[in-house]
Amino acid sequence: SRDSAAMAEPVANAAAPAPAPGRLRNAFGGVLCAFTLILIGVLAFSIRLFSVIKYESVIHEFDPYFNFRVTQFLSKNGIYEFWNWFDDRTWYPLGRVIGGTVYPGLTLTAGSIWWFVNALNIPLSVETVCVFTAPIFSAIASWATYLLTKEAKGTGAGLMAAAILAMVPSYISRSVAGSYDNEAVAIFALVFTFYLYVKTLNTGSLFYATLNALSYFYMVCSWGGYTFIINLIPMHVLLCIVTGRYSSRLYIAYAPLVILGTLLAALVPVVGFNAVLTSEHFASFLVFIILHVVAFVYYIKGLLTPRLFKMAMTLVITVGLAVCFAVVAILVALVASSPTKGWSGRSLSLLDPTYASKYIPIIASVSEHQPPTWPSYFMDINVLAFLVPAGIISCFLPLSDASSFMVLYLVTAVYFSGVMVSICCTDIM
Repeated sequence: SRDSAAMAEPVANAAAPAPAPGRLRNAFGGVLCAFTLILIGVLAFSIRLFSVIKYESVIHEFDPYFNFRVTQFLSKNGIYEFWNWFDDRTWYPLGRVIGGTVYPGLTLTAGSIWWFVNALNIPLSVETVCVFTAPIFSAIASWATYLLTKEAKGTGAGLMAAAILAMVPSYISRSVAGSYDNEAVAIFALVFTFYLYVKTLNTGSLFYATLNALSYFYMVCSWGGYTFIINLIPMHVLLCIVTGRYSSRLYIAYAPLVILGTLLAALVPVVGFNAVLTSEHFASFLVFIILHVVAFVYYIKGLLTPRLFKMAMTLVITVGLAVCFAVVAILVALVASSPTKGWSGRSLSLLDPTYASKYIPIIASVSEHQPPTWPSYFMDINVLAFLVPAGIISCFLPLSDASSFMVLYLVTAVYFSGVMVSICCTDIM
């Protein structure tokens, strides 16, 4: 019986199926991709440490040092004191109510990191955490860029995009160690919000739609550039509707963002009711109404016969146009009393580059609000200036919901980066 068992063992081993070559190849590719992403993160972090290595670990520039003071106060006194803090050393002699006039995302992020590492008995100072916040989030932003590009064009394109973002000079200038400004965390929030939007477009998952609204809320907390998100995404939704690419996935990707995102944005004290009262947000509400009209049309199309559907379409279009005209009339009435028509001075400077120099000299006096010169543009954007045309062409091969969003993102990023230096320095094409 022992001999028969020994003879049966090789037969059993021979009958066991061998691992499929494709499965091994996929596993090796996944490990290689993860290893490459780790190297890209290390590169993004280490390349931004030259100021610390050459000099020392310090906060530099005015705004970063103000943010450092705010973070110090938060870590020492707690969040409730932070919301009600009146700082008499800022905007002297008037003073400043900090909780209602700053975007708290950067401060709360660094304060949370400081609390977490000290809870682990790692004795880091608040200053050290603030100095290294931007390099850490630059690595995370590179990984978010990989996820966004992977959803649109695949793994190879995602790795290339992550590597370029890690090394592009324009982003390095805004995320170097010691540059503790809002862009330190806001660029990651911007890219990650776009990734979750594209992910929801591809999957139609309400889970990712909810995460998208939460990521948008984090972006609102972090930087005033959140208005770029709440205008770019409605532009893409309208583009999909006009080109006949409406789907339930598009509805799921957009409707929760407008409702939940706007409610969450209104909770940020510096934004408040501006989330529903300023012109920067009106496009999202108008597209929200148009989306529901289109959704209702597609719904009744599946219920009615062609003749009844044609009659119903006439009624829906009539009522829809009446509602749209009423909404537009209300919006016009709301903004007519404002000399800037409900737009902020910085937004008007983006739409009309000559506006600030003619009407708001204090905005035009800031050098980063000026249009960049061609040499500085190409020095900041570097190789991306030559890869953008190739990227736009590749997004059309083939054209999908995700790739059409990337095309729209590229075109608007090129325009805004050519209008204002500060946006050129945070361009993430």
